Amino acid sequence: MDAKSPYTRRNFIKTAAVATAAIGVPTIVPSSVFGKSAPSNKINIGQIGCGRIATGHDLVETFRYDQARIMAIADVDRNRLQSGKRLVEGWYDKKMATSKYIDIKIYDDYHALLANKDVDAVIISTPDHWHAQPAIEAAFAGKHIYLQKPTSLTIEEGRAMADAVTKSGVTFQLGSQQRGNKPWPQFKKACELVRNGRIGKLHTVHVGLPADIVGGNTAEMPIPERLNYNMLLGSTPWIYYTQDRAHSPTDIGSRGGWLRCEQFGAGMITGWGVHHIDIAHWGMNNEYTGPIEVEGHASFPKTGLWDVHLDFDIKAKYANGVTMLINSKNTNGIKFEGTEGWIFVARDGGGVTASDPVAGKNAALMASDPKILSSVIGQNEIQLYADDHEQHGNWLDCIENKKPTISPAEVAHRSCSACLVAHIAMKVPGKLYWDPKTEKFKNNAEANKLLSRTQRYPYGTNYIKKA
Repeated sequence: MDAKSPYTRRNFIKTAAVATAAIGVPTIVPSSVFGKSAPSNKINIGQIGCGRIATGHDLVETFRYDQARIMAIADVDRNRLQSGKRLVEGWYDKKMATSKYIDIKIYDDYHALLANKDVDAVIISTPDHWHAQPAIEAAFAGKHIYLQKPTSLTIEEGRAMADAVTKSGVTFQLGSQQRGNKPWPQFKKACELVRNGRIGKLHTVHVGLPADIVGGNTAEMPIPERLNYNMLLGSTPWIYYTQDRAHSPTDIGSRGGWLRCEQFGAGMITGWGVHHIDIAHWGMNNEYTGPIEVEGHASFPKTGLWDVHLDFDIKAKYANGVTMLINSKNTNGIKFEGTEGWIFVARDGGGVTASDPVAGKNAALMASDPKILSSVIGQNEIQLYADDHEQHGNWLDCIENKKPTISPAEVAHRSCSACLVAHIAMKVPGKLYWDPKTEKFKNNAEANKLLSRTQRYPYGTNYIKKA
């Protein structure tokens, strides 16, 4: 570790407070006006990242819960800071039927938000390469964490994140919405039926994911004055700015181009894969482990800016004898096959946000025999985690009641690491042998080199001092 890094546990809060000033001072209406709705009774939340997922999903869902109070936001794009501020303040003004219920603090550096002692918890809705580092730093700062998937850019930093959260004791939730009873209770039902033997002995799981597209303008453009492009790049290598590598300056609801650049993520194998492989693990009873063998291939773009994988095909074997087949040709969803039948489960109503790509429309829950789906799980059978909330509500409830969440850090890391192992199999030919305990490949130096990436100082998990 570099002792000169500004992002050590000891000094990153102090550095952030000096480097970045908050704009605006909270205006709090006296508690006598609101009773139980008084700000002092709330879980104070800071929103890190104010783009598509934040404004179209995370903030919208969190608004529904009375125990939550959004009080601060951070983003590297000044336009998004202002639009996020307007969104949150406008919602509170309408709900509370009063003007200026709160003047949201805004930060152009999330470290200053973490330094705010009034913030109890954070929602991290940033690009994929900006997930593990702020989650670790939030854990160091004692903030509860709601982290959008995937957990990390690499397996190495995902392990560091899970360990930091576990050691800190903060309440962590991954945004793997398919686990929640709302809006898609069919996933839990399917997994309970599989775990209780309704299709006999499970032997194969088929996972269908979307493929990405070729495109993206490669022309270099001036860096917009509104954008801290250096921080947007973060731990990844410096590369010239072009809008299709970042995000639209006006359309917050559109998918950012960074989603299709390997510099910032792995493409659909983690973008959607974390959701579906998480459910596959749940049904397979493999939530705390990973595959032991994996092989696959993929095609990659030869033109344009975007370079994440296109069509792909992965075969992974687990120690319990189950084989998982993941590819872009299968119907989007998860199909569990056993010795006595099968169950298929998928979302109904499309993706999390309007711009999510969904490969076709299909029934949300199907089985080889309709009687399988009407089967009742008995009191003495395996009962999976049950909660009437969706993911954000479950997280808030667990903060208040000090309970484990439905998607804790270790489970989150394992679903992501399985995706990243599959991504490595797209790059390294032949069958790879993975050890879920050591989280390394056996006798394959080429594959093990892909467990981490070089990080650009001062950004990255390598420059956070371990607790």
